[in-house]
Amino acid sequence: MANPRTEKAAPKPEKVAAVEDLERRLKGSSVVILTDYRGLTVQEIGALRGRLREVNVDYRVAKNTLLALAAKRCGLDHLSSLLTGPTAVAFGRDEPGVPARVLQEFIRQYRKLEIKGGVRGQEALRPEEVRALATLPSRAEMLARTLGVILSPLRALVTILNAPPRSLVQVLDALRARQEAREAAEVPAQAATSVDAPVQAATSVDAPAQAADPAVVETVPAATPAEGAPGGTGETDKNGQGNAGG
Repeated sequence: MANPRTEKAAPKPEKVAAVEDLERRLKGSSVVILTDYRGLTVQEIGALRGRLREVNVDYRVAKNTLLALAAKRCGLDHLSSLLTGPTAVAFGRDEPGVPARVLQEFIRQYRKLEIKGGVRGQEALRPEEVRALATLPSRAEMLARTLGVILSPLRALVTILNAPPRSLVQVLDALRARQEAREAAEVPAQAATSVDAPVQAATSVDAPAQAADPAVVETVPAATPAEGAPGGTGETDKNGQGNAGG
C-alpha cells in the first residue's frame, strides 16, 4: 500500500523539468537580470521578449520557489532575497551590458518595468549596478574605437603617399624647412655659450694685472741722464775739461 506522505512529497515531473531548465539557463548565462513586470500587459511583455530575443537574450517569467531552488543548486543563494513579487528573468549569454541596455530603454519608454537586481558570474548585482552595465560600450564599439586609433596614422600616411607628386614635394620641403629653422635657432644659443666662457676667463686674468701696475711704476728708478747731457757725469765744457759733477 502506497504511503500518502511519500506521494505528497514527491515533486511533479513538470516542476522538476522547470527547475532543471532554470538551472541550465543560470549556468549558461553571462549575466542574469531579475525584473518585476507588474503593470505590463501581455502585449508589452511580448514586445520586450522580442527585443531581447533579437540580441540573443531569453526573457522568462518564473515562479519564485522554482527559481530559488535552481539558484541554490547553482550556488546563487543570494538571489533568494530578490524573489519577492512577480519575477521575470533575462538570461544574457553574450555581453553583460546588452540586456541591461534593452531593459533600460524599455523602462524609459513604458515606465512600468522595475529591475530587482541580478548576478554576473557568481557576483550579485544591485539594481544600480545593473543600470551601470547599460552604460558600458558594447564589444563592437570597443573594437571600432581601437581600430580607429590604429588606422588613423595609417590613413594620414596613405593620404600623403596618394597625393600628387607636387603635393608630396611641398610637404617634404615644409618638413625640411622646419628642421633647418630649428637647427638654425639652436646654433646661436650654443655659440653664445661657448664665447661667454673665454670672455669671463679673460676678465678674471686681467684684473690682477691691472692691480699690479701701480706697484711696478713705483719700483722703477728714475732715469739717469744720458752721457753728454747737461748735468751728466761725462759732460765736457767748452774748454774740453770734464765736469766733476758739480
